[in-house]
Amino acid sequence: MSEPRRLEVLRAIVEDYVHSREPVGSKALVERHHLGVSSATIRNDMAALEDDGLITAPHTSAGRIPTDKGYRLFVDQIQAVKSLSQAERRAITALLQGSDDLDDVLDRTVRTLSQLTNQVAVVQYPLVSRAQVRHIEFVLLAPRRVLVVLIATSGKVEQRVTDVGAEISEESLGALRATFLGASAGTTLGAFGSTLPGVLAGLNPALRPVAEVLARVLESLALSTREERMVMAGTANLARSTVDFPLSIGPVLEALEEQVVMLRLLGDMGEDPRGVTVSIGRENPYDGLAEASVVATAYGAEGSAKVGILGPTRMDYPTTMAAVRAVARYLSRILEP
Repeated sequence: MSEPRRLEVLRAIVEDYVHSREPVGSKALVERHHLGVSSATIRNDMAALEDDGLITAPHTSAGRIPTDKGYRLFVDQIQAVKSLSQAERRAITALLQGSDDLDDVLDRTVRTLSQLTNQVAVVQYPLVSRAQVRHIEFVLLAPRRVLVVLIATSGKVEQRVTDVGAEISEESLGALRATFLGASAGTTLGAFGSTLPGVLAGLNPALRPVAEVLARVLESLALSTREERMVMAGTANLARSTVDFPLSIGPVLEALEEQVVMLRLLGDMGEDPRGVTVSIGRENPYDGLAEASVVATAYGAEGSAKVGILGPTRMDYPTTMAAVRAVARYLSRILEP
């Protein structure tokens, strides 16, 4: 059997099974894909693919379905991730633009990706400790009450109202803001607290008591990073795919509910030269995901977090990979400092 034809037969079986959910027979392959050989030749090719563990018969019928190994070979043969259509790109832009709030952006991201793929979409929050200070703002609400706002390059916004202990003018508050912001340029949130003693030491003694209060609030905001977590959307799509989880859909739902499982899996997924990584079936270290695939990629300037989808192994991998990559690029663009 020729190697190119073997891959072509495997590709045809994967594509037909993904779209029909029905085991694929040799006659259907010949009729749909014009492979240029007889049904008998295709049957021989399918027998060889089965011997190699790339396809299997779910029951005694003549049809075959891909195995995890078959899906892996199919995915590895995808030379490059295709581009989305103009309509799909416009849809992503329309759904993601118009918000600077990190929570809202990530919520829109998973809803958009879920709609594009009809799968469960997940996105990790950026690792804020590695993000830098983008902006600091002090807003005078009353003679002694100040709204302190800290914005990170990750898009995270933290704010708190505090009593600074003494009356302060708009002018003095503006000067303090400029001083704190100037000292924090290029500083990560994790190291932000170490810059504050130097700032306080160089201030006018008359402003130092108020500045100390503001510094404590800023440090608290910088350290109040959310527990590592993710946002997801589209779990209802799994309920419509129960046929793809013949053992049980329960462990998959549990993995999504136990966010630590998904966060660990996303964190352990390596990089792929095509920019999108695929983990198929039993390649997933968590037994509960043995019937699922995860397609993910990093986003953001530092690539410290991932966005992706989880669905059954019977998945339209080329389209899903394209959607994940496109959404990650739009998300990175939105969160650019």
